[in-house]
Amino acid sequence: MGKAKATETTTTVSDIYERITARIVEQLEAGTRPWMQPWGAGGTPVRPLRHNGIAYRGINTVLLWMTAAERGYGSTYWMTFRQAQELGANVRKGEKSTLVVYANAIERKETDDDGEEVERRIPFMKGYNVFNADQIDGLPSHYYAIQTEPNNSEDKQRIDAADQFFGNLGADIRHGGNRAFYHPAGDFIQMPPFSAFVSAEAHAATLGHECIHWTLKGTRLDRNLGREKWGDEGYAREELVAELGSVFLSADLALSIEPREDHASYIASWLKVLKNDKRAVFQMAAHAERAVAYLHGLQPGLVAATERDPAAA
Repeated sequence: MGKAKATETTTTVSDIYERITARIVEQLEAGTRPWMQPWGAGGTPVRPLRHNGIAYRGINTVLLWMTAAERGYGSTYWMTFRQAQELGANVRKGEKSTLVVYANAIERKETDDDGEEVERRIPFMKGYNVFNADQIDGLPSHYYAIQTEPNNSEDKQRIDAADQFFGNLGADIRHGGNRAFYHPAGDFIQMPPFSAFVSAEAHAATLGHECIHWTLKGTRLDRNLGREKWGDEGYAREELVAELGSVFLSADLALSIEPREDHASYIASWLKVLKNDKRAVFQMAAHAERAVAYLHGLQPGLVAATERDPAAA
């Protein structure tokens, strides 16, 4: 069987953590944040999609964005060798696949020391290989569609939608000063005046970042990653959650984004976390997806996405 035909990996779970973390560490050490690439029109990130149009989530979003940027793929669609065949298409000979992961759990009944029957949840993870549509010949034309630059009216509509999205959260958002932050004790978000931002997109992306922090409170997602003081490892983990969450949210809301200069200083602390714990980036991406889903769930008449990537759980 040739390289292009592989659909499952035979690596262990520890190998998966090691390989993926090593890829991300390599880019961070080069000064590049792999989840902050100018995908799509006008720098708008677009969720990578499965063959059936369902969006990838969590760490798989990061992996596929990173690979698309490295190899210059234009399509947002990814699929296995077999899925391409089922669509009447073929992966070109010699094309290199990309590792993504599937995580879930099985439920098993066991008897405890007291003779009581209990259910035990056993998590598992496996890796499998996918190809971008740009590596495949013979797919229906929409798999190769290239996004065009949106016009001004669409831009305005998208920003209005973002403002409405944040307004629906019910968060205490205050304006003033020259810093953006979430204040846990006071449970409020502080934002500089709108005029202080270079663009409406920059304002929305920054507010999205702080709203991800806002979800950590005990009455919301009760997320405690071990922060005890500014700059420690727990702080770095929470910042990575907010960083990933804000990019995922920007993709969902079709917001153009640019890397925030102040976050360049976090790269060293993220590297330390990732090198010490090969599972960290998987966990932080999952926390980020939960935070994004929570924000979506606060929208009137809407619920969080039902088609979630199990790897994000």
